[in-house]
Amino acid sequence: MASTTEFSRTLSLLRQERGVSQRTAAGDLGISQALLSHYENGIREPGLSFVVRACDYYHVSADFILGRTLSREGNMLSEQEILSAAGPGNVLQGSVLATLQSKLLSGAVDVLFGLLGKLGDRGAINAAAGYLGSAVYQLYRHLYRAAGANEAYFSLDPTACTMGVADADMKLSETAYAKALRAKTAQKAEFPDLSDQALTDTYPGRCQSLTQVLSTADARLSAMAERAR
Repeated sequence: MASTTEFSRTLSLLRQERGVSQRTAAGDLGISQALLSHYENGIREPGLSFVVRACDYYHVSADFILGRTLSREGNMLSEQEILSAAGPGNVLQGSVLATLQSKLLSGAVDVLFGLLGKLGDRGAINAAAGYLGSAVYQLYRHLYRAAGANEAYFSLDPTACTMGVADADMKLSETAYAKALRAKTAQKAEFPDLSDQALTDTYPGRCQSLTQVLSTADARLSAMAERAR
């Protein structure tokens, strides 16, 4: 789930936009005014069933109310879809988690290529595409193999695939990417504004996806580096 701060802010703004009191909204949503106040102020985090009711009540998508996009008309997740994918403690699992992760990564990649497009370097763009393409290829190939599908569909030999060919290609693509960016720096090219405000203004909604992806990866890699010490 998105941060409690983002959710509570959106929840409060939606109620104000609808022009109803906290008491009225709470009654319509089937909870007490005190509990709604806690949700809107970020004191407590709601369960999944409330999130679904709030989406229906305010006619917005789950992604919107969770702060993952500015599109109100995104995919509306039904209560059955969300709750059936929820495990103990309301931990998102299965298709819901896959949907949310997909949207986060899609938004982050959109921002990355948007910025590279502004920079206008074909080498950097192609290298980034090659890196991500090999990553997707490798993950799909593992899934394909685990499912018992016929790997003759691919021209790359299964043995070569398991020996890190895709990893090597990703490293080469990353090297080409870094080289292209260094060349732009040496040419004193004008790079896009990467400040938080500029990214938010240029890529509303999607910028948050990038921030979340970067934050999650940074925390994971930092923990890995710490364990390696």
